[in-house]
Amino acid sequence: MASIAPTIGRVAKSTSKSHSRNFAKVFLGVAGSAAVATYFYNNNNKNNNNNQSNSNGPRHALMSLFGGSAANVKVAKIPDGKTQADYQKVYNDIATKIAENLEFDHNSGYYGQLLRLAWHVSGTYDKSDNSGGSYGGTQIFAPEEFDPENAGLQVGREFLMEFLIRYPWISRGDLWTLGGVAAVQESGGPKIEWRPGRVDDNTAAHVPPNGRLPDASKDGKYVREIFSRQGFNERETVALIGAHVLGRCHTHNSGYDGPWGPSFNQFTNVFYTTLLGNWHVKNWKGKKQYEDDETNEFMMLPTDMALKEESYFLKYVKMYANDQDLFFKDFAKAFAKLISNGVKYPADNKPMYFKTLEEQDDS
Repeated sequence: MASIAPTIGRVAKSTSKSHSRNFAKVFLGVAGSAAVATYFYNNNNKNNNNNQSNSNGPRHALMSLFGGSAANVKVAKIPDGKTQADYQKVYNDIATKIAENLEFDHNSGYYGQLLRLAWHVSGTYDKSDNSGGSYGGTQIFAPEEFDPENAGLQVGREFLMEFLIRYPWISRGDLWTLGGVAAVQESGGPKIEWRPGRVDDNTAAHVPPNGRLPDASKDGKYVREIFSRQGFNERETVALIGAHVLGRCHTHNSGYDGPWGPSFNQFTNVFYTTLLGNWHVKNWKGKKQYEDDETNEFMMLPTDMALKEESYFLKYVKMYANDQDLFFKDFAKAFAKLISNGVKYPADNKPMYFKTLEEQDDS
């Protein structure tokens, strides 16, 4: 696809597909069947140190300490003996697979797909009752799996499936959020603070209802309210939506189509600089979206346009458009908060930061 700037890519590493990856593809095909996925996850995590059935005791014991119902006390529990070195190894495998598939989705790679997966498994959080969020890894269960806003995310889950086979001790919530961290960092973005210990909810007892994830057709007031439910202010909201710099929309999933700008495979502040340009409503049969006046190649959602239409958002759009370092700093903080919302980390569960493949090659 032609663009107003050269497509930014990377040279894929020539490595063979692993046996576990082939097994995952044969077993699941294109992931998306709740029944098959549930069977697969449950049977490959029977010995998972993060199994939720083993955490009921601590949850009840901590009920009075943290308030609310015992079901909503979500205490992180790291599998026995696992250290940052173990999680760095998982990170490296995810990053290597990303590098092997840079041509995916019109050279977008898997950056946007994995970032969106981490975002959506976390964005169901409700601060009023500590429900939802990334902790239980419940996106394989109805109704969450079939939330219209999650359409297409089976691609990201299938991409990561082989690592649940290779590392049966890691929980779904940990793997999916770690995939988002790898997507940001490997595409040139900031370091993201991450902590392990999410616990698989294989009972499907705490699946959040549909309607908690942002509806892209809405206005600025709606955007502020839905992010506020998760505990974010206006500045954090604008920073998080900057994740749209990666990847693209597809009509068969969301009803929208196209990339947000020319930096669809590199994490930059270009989302904001592009947004501040001139736009018009696209003349087509799909959902209402906007296209840029200059090339008609890039698109914005109604919720994106709301960021420049509301003064309480616009000031931050301008700040990030003018200062990429500030955007990186604010995004890193807000995204770390997003993927950890609702999780109670014990004092000995310290933040982890991961080296990128490039950093490890240089060391």
